[in-house]
Amino acid sequence: MSMTIRIIRLGLALAVSASLAAPMATPAGAQERVERRSILEFLFGKKKPREVAPEPTIRKPRATVRKKRPATAVAKSPEPAPVEKLADAKVVLVVGDFIAGSLGDGLIEAFKTTPGIIVDKRTNGSSGLVRDDYYDWPASLPGLIAETKPALVVISLGANDRQQMTVAGEKEKFRSKAWTKEYETRVERIAAIAHEGNKPMLWMGMPAFQSSALTADMTTLNGIYRASAEKTGGTFVDIWDGFVDEGGKFVTSGSDINGQQVRLRGSDGINFTPAGKRKLAFYVEKEIRRILGDAAADGPSLQNDLKDLIVATPPVEDAEITKTQPISLSDPSLDGGTALLGAAAIKGNGKSLRDKLVEKGETADAPLGRVDDFRLNKSATP
Repeated sequence: MSMTIRIIRLGLALAVSASLAAPMATPAGAQERVERRSILEFLFGKKKPREVAPEPTIRKPRATVRKKRPATAVAKSPEPAPVEKLADAKVVLVVGDFIAGSLGDGLIEAFKTTPGIIVDKRTNGSSGLVRDDYYDWPASLPGLIAETKPALVVISLGANDRQQMTVAGEKEKFRSKAWTKEYETRVERIAAIAHEGNKPMLWMGMPAFQSSALTADMTTLNGIYRASAEKTGGTFVDIWDGFVDEGGKFVTSGSDINGQQVRLRGSDGINFTPAGKRKLAFYVEKEIRRILGDAAADGPSLQNDLKDLIVATPPVEDAEITKTQPISLSDPSLDGGTALLGAAAIKGNGKSLRDKLVEKGETADAPLGRVDDFRLNKSATP
């Protein structure tokens, strides 16, 4: 027991002496850490630490302020100046419903460069021949004609007439026998008023619509318009093929007057776009130009300028014709000088070598010295 106590006391004494001796060491030596080496490091030396490349510093690009270039204005082609109409320009009166209104807009565009034509549009979009209590065309048209004094009247009605009509105090259904008979009478009446005094009258038919039922009804009405217009001495203008496909079905887009594919009808399948209005008027424009003649010519008349361009009557077959031979361009002196045939004219009867050969069997003599010259006397005349 005493031995154990002694050992413990000896360990404590050593520990105290070690702690007292520690401050005597140099500060640098006390802070150094003794690294242990492995056997490989004793044999081959200590491996040098791998140098780590410093991370590159990324420089942010300087924000460059670009100067905005002034926007260059796109040069628009100047619109042509409106053509001044002549004092004696002929008036084309357009009457009818909203289809006639579209037609009038197209005709105004078509004849805007024609000084001899003025298009006067007098339409009522919701009118027709059925509801004469709303707008009475037979009563209104004579006053419009007297006011505008047109050279030609264009009518387009019927798009609003698919409804019942009062006939002799009774309400008749659309397309019934009594309805159809009364409608034909009203169409003939308005056509006769427009054609009064033998005035040229054009009745433009209805186009196809997106509604198949409406399209079928317009086909029936177009038959009435055609018959009545021709009966009263007018002209029916059929526009149907311009707004349907090859199968006869309604189309929203199609060819314009220049053959380009464009939208012709509105989203409602009824109204027309500007291109559709122009195409609508295209069919009527041709008839107007045919009827009015020189007045429908664009720009000044060329009739007086063409007087001097009349070709004279060609000479008769047996008339004397002076024939000349062309001078050689490479060496004119070979054929006798600079004058055609030495200024000697050859008279003939107008018959060509072919005519002489076919009619009389005569052949022309070959030139002297040519391989087909079979004459016995080959002496050249001076």
